[in-house]
Amino acid sequence: MSKQTATKVRAIVTGATGMVGEGVLHECLLHDNVEEVLIINRKPSGIQHPKLKEIIHKDFQDFSSIEKQLKGYNACFFCLGVSSVGMKEDEYYKLTYALTLHVANTLVKQNPDMTFCYVSGASTDTTEKGRMMWARVKGKTENDLMKLPFKQVYNFRPGAIEATKGLKNVLSYYKYFSWLFPIIRLFSPNSVVKLKEIGVAMINSVTKGYEKQILEVSDIKKLAAR
Repeated sequence: MSKQTATKVRAIVTGATGMVGEGVLHECLLHDNVEEVLIINRKPSGIQHPKLKEIIHKDFQDFSSIEKQLKGYNACFFCLGVSSVGMKEDEYYKLTYALTLHVANTLVKQNPDMTFCYVSGASTDTTEKGRMMWARVKGKTENDLMKLPFKQVYNFRPGAIEATKGLKNVLSYYKYFSWLFPIIRLFSPNSVVKLKEIGVAMINSVTKGYEKQILEVSDIKKLAAR
């Protein structure tokens, strides 16, 4: 894939009030190649920056009222997600597959030249037939995103994520095992990725491309280093 180092990124970021989305947004606001960021949240993020615009929108299953405001962007970093713990498959399907595909279908109509980056998960099941419910649903989501006529679609599969220090939406339980990350990295380097690396890799996917559409931890690190 040809490099496009002169490309300026105009990104839509979802999930900015969560840990991953906030970390990706943080990297976008710092990066010289990102000139504009739009975040879409159900509640105000409280973040202000010259590059940043924000839309407050309650219903992510229906973007019809805001779709005209989504035109003119060349990237979507889709970091919105829910845990499957305690959730029935039909509910998880609605909040994961149906929601993601609705947003993606809306965006591809407005911005066919867009790069769409989806935060999936390690062990996602692309056969859609495995025993783990969440992995099947994530696998179907990945598969159907790659069928859409975006310029590029990349599915990011981070393992354990090392949070960016100083951000406010770090999951509360991280403080109990963050000391383990250096040990995990030593013995299993491809099991853990820094949140900073995810954000930079997404930006680089727009400007430089990548040879795979499914990015495991080693691919995320490689792309972030480009």
